[in-house]
Amino acid sequence: MKSAHFILAFSLLALAFPLTYASDPSPLQDFCVAINDPKDGLFVNGKFCKDPKLAKAEDFYYSGLNIIRNTSNPVGSTVTPVNVAQIPGLNTLGISLVRIDYAPNGGLNPPHTHPRATEILVVVEGTLYVGFVTSNTDNRLITKVLYPGDVFVFPIGLIHFQFNVGKTKAVAFAGLSSQNPGVITIANAVFGPNPSINPDILVKAFQLDKNVVKNLQSKFWWANN
Repeated sequence: MKSAHFILAFSLLALAFPLTYASDPSPLQDFCVAINDPKDGLFVNGKFCKDPKLAKAEDFYYSGLNIIRNTSNPVGSTVTPVNVAQIPGLNTLGISLVRIDYAPNGGLNPPHTHPRATEILVVVEGTLYVGFVTSNTDNRLITKVLYPGDVFVFPIGLIHFQFNVGKTKAVAFAGLSSQNPGVITIANAVFGPNPSINPDILVKAFQLDKNVVKNLQSKFWWANN
């Protein structure tokens, strides 16, 4: 009987282990300020931790999101991130922030994904047409026109975009559910990686003429962040 109980308990633990392993562990201390020097730190979630007793206000501080950014670039937008790279104190806290500036008459934050975060965006100036595409097989486009004070959510991992449909500049802020959400801009990843993807693959995938593919691969794909 005891043997049977042991086998049952072991089986339940084995089933539960992948579920617990799949999520981030709960913090066991107030914070874990990221440092680059591993000499005295503990490695947690991709960063080494500073001794909590040495933490200071600057570890949790960033200044400059009030600054208007230059949007004179091919896509007409600039993203200013505030993640663990800018605020070391964000390490293990699972949150970050961006400011996005859009040029008038068509400033675009191109179709992209955040592999590690859901995004919640609030418009503070201008008019944005935003949307995301659901996963296969539906691939449904969900869109909305946003005005100052409006909020929109982009679910984790889904391709999404923002487009300035107004005649004046636009500004938005977005929170992301990761200290380091990552970004994959679709056009850059497909047509601008180094080394390039074999054109024959893209010809078949996108049903394009090979000369069109080579022309797209020859372009400079702008990273707006």
